[in-house]
Amino acid sequence: MTTSEQKAIVQKAVEAASLRWVTAFNSGDANACAEQYEHSAVMHARPFGTFYGTDEIRTFWQNLINDGFAEVEYINPELTVVDAASAVLTSNWKMNKAGGVIHKELWVLQSDGTAKLREDDFEATE
Repeated sequence: MTTSEQKAIVQKAVEAASLRWVTAFNSGDANACAEQYEHSAVMHARPFGTFYGTDEIRTFWQNLINDGFAEVEYINPELTVVDAASAVLTSNWKMNKAGGVIHKELWVLQSDGTAKLREDDFEATE
């Protein structure tokens, strides 16, 4: 397989996984949001704190959904394939009650060909 073919595989998997996360959040499904993270993922959610593992991450998203946050949209996302198994997504974002910056979403290919978040670093700026 050529490097360009592998890059396309990573890009397609990350785009699909990112869409699954956005769809889950916009559906109010914190469990499906958390399923897009690796079991030992780390999420830095400024200014809220750092969350470790899918249980803490699920709780964060559930609390946000319970507080009425919805309708997340990525604005001008940029996806950079790092190597044969990972990519970094950066973007601005907005939702009904907040907005900010995604500094780094590190997506990693899994053994089943899907991508999951290993690191999520974002900031609410409004």
